[in-house]
Amino acid sequence: MSEKTSNLTIEEKETFMQEAIKEAKKAEGIQEVPIGAVVVLDGKIIGRGHNLREDSQDATAHAEMFAIKQACQSLHNWRLERAQLFVTLEPCPMCSGAMLLSRVDEVYYGAKDPKGGTAGTLMNLLDDNRFNHVAYVESGILEKECGELLSNFFRLLREKKKLLKNQNKD
Repeated sequence: MSEKTSNLTIEEKETFMQEAIKEAKKAEGIQEVPIGAVVVLDGKIIGRGHNLREDSQDATAHAEMFAIKQACQSLHNWRLERAQLFVTLEPCPMCSGAMLLSRVDEVYYGAKDPKGGTAGTLMNLLDDNRFNHVAYVESGILEKECGELLSNFFRLLREKKKLLKNQNKD
């Protein structure tokens, strides 16, 4: 296991997670699964992203991927050493892999993902010393708010489907 630790205060973590939540709400506003992410370096946001899978019909259009890409472009460098990534939902294998490949130093997430999380739930790809890079991982930052965004989204989606099904019966 990694010996990395966080130098951020609780207030800083919550402030940046609020920014990720703003991104998640952008996704929700266009009927995308509400997941948002930001990349931070030296206390400044250098990358933002939210889910766009449905809009783009692209399986790789995850919030973290957009935030990482924008951060790399803003630095003119594929290496995001010393950067922190904040995301509202625990990263999947693809996004965890992108974080490792881009050398993100610290990853903070809100809600756990019991079906696909690879930052501690199903496994922890980000803290596996067999890779040439490991990242500090911390979960539960504004967990309730992040989880409620997702729960409410899927509850409303189920209600809409039920309503449509009932309307089609008439």
